[in-house]
Amino acid sequence: MKRKSGLRSAPSRTAPTTVDEYLARVAEPARRALREMRTAIRSVVPHDATETISYQMPAFKGNRGVIVWYAAFADHVSLFPRASVLAEFKNELAAFKTSKGTIQFPLDKPLPVALIKRIVKARLTEHHTSKRR
Repeated sequence: MKRKSGLRSAPSRTAPTTVDEYLARVAEPARRALREMRTAIRSVVPHDATETISYQMPAFKGNRGVIVWYAAFADHVSLFPRASVLAEFKNELAAFKTSKGTIQFPLDKPLPVALIKRIVKARLTEHHTSKRR
């Protein structure tokens, strides 16, 4: 079964090159949820973290690579903090659909901002201790 992206068709069909461009292509209500997620992530990542597009999705990047990715789809927004981090939050994520490194937050429910912040903080800890440069 093919997943529907939350992105609207762009006339040029080119991939977005900035996060703002990505957001501009996302239809409501996914755009509102994605902006809320972006704000939550931004509030906990280091001030020198940069926003980028990686794998055609918005991401926050630190000095050791991408910290987290996030994206919009037709009926949910997703956070991609990596599988190792999701394992730490297994019980808290029981109400959400998860897969290998991804959490889906349905658009018809409030975004769990406090949980997202805790997950990103855990990912930051992992990110800072990784050996990758």
